[in-house]
Amino acid sequence: MTDTQQTVYVVEDDEAVRDSLELLLKSDGKPVKTYDNANAFLKDYSEKMAGCIVLDIRMPGMDGMELQKKLNEKHSILPIIFVTGHGDVPMAVDAMKEGAVDFIQKPYREEALLQKIEAALEQDQEQRKTLGEKQEILRRVKSLTPREHEIMDRMIAGQANKVIAIELEISQRTVEIHRSRVMHKMGTHSLAHLVRMVLSVKDLIDAR
Repeated sequence: MTDTQQTVYVVEDDEAVRDSLELLLKSDGKPVKTYDNANAFLKDYSEKMAGCIVLDIRMPGMDGMELQKKLNEKHSILPIIFVTGHGDVPMAVDAMKEGAVDFIQKPYREEALLQKIEAALEQDQEQRKTLGEKQEILRRVKSLTPREHEIMDRMIAGQANKVIAIELEISQRTVEIHRSRVMHKMGTHSLAHLVRMVLSVKDLIDAR
């Protein structure tokens, strides 16, 4: 997931502002794609997109906050920077409570916007790295047999091999074999590390 090229997605209905932002970002060496309305971006949206969104808060039709809500429903992790007019600051603050990373008021200094975009791109990269690591842990968990998964759950709960053997009515040697396979498939030699890995994806496992 971290190999996807980061792009700055500009959603802005004002053609002059949109073209200006595109020129600014290209001159700074950043891949950029522009949209003249929120619906156009939403139709193009994919969870594989990497980068950030520079989003005008007020637009005809679907406004910036409505688009943010739609993206949240899709569990998008693309950082959003809202571009606001002076009277839109309270709206921008509300948008940040909904997960936007920053906002900038018009008229803005180009350098200030580029700094905010750079920070958003760094956040996106870190989030995707973490998500990629979680997907790998999930892949390992899915490779376990039902019995291995059961043994792992009991290991994480702190049960000793002898207790697991008694409760599952199997030999202690069988527990040891399953335990060894669990550690091998999960790619660790440490029970503490195994616990941390599984806890880090517990929300994703529970959602399945």
